Amino acid sequence: MPLDFAEITPGDPRMASGVRPLLRALRPALSEDDCARFVTEAHGQGLVFLAAYDADGACAGVATYRVLATSRGRVLQVDDLVTEPRLRSTGVGTGLWEELVARAGRAGCARVELDSGVTNRGAHRFYHARRMAVSAFHFAHDVTAG
Repeated sequence: MPLDFAEITPGDPRMASGVRPLLRALRPALSEDDCARFVTEAHGQGLVFLAAYDADGACAGVATYRVLATSRGRVLQVDDLVTEPRLRSTGVGTGLWEELVARAGRAGCARVELDSGVTNRGAHRFYHARRMAVSAFHFAHDVTAG
């Protein structure tokens, strides 16, 4: 599927019409208001919102990422990678992935890294098919739990 890519910023109308709905599909616990706040704050911290548009101009998928200097070298860290549910297995995810890898190369990154929920087996198959290795455990501690 041919795709056009665009970086979408918080004030762009396409954020509300295409990007945020897909982010919320990936993260259903995120309310519309919380998602809008997240977009603004995360963009200010360097998060890039990359949208993939199909031939009809509809938002087919979204990836969010940032380039980080780490002790492991420069990495392109993917926070979110989501395809419009009705378009899964049509090449949208692959197109986004290839665009992320190309951007990582242009940014001088050694790797593309991402976290994936332990129960998201469909995503794991997608990442393994792209020769990604499970290289770490991600641990979290909820400081609001009391």
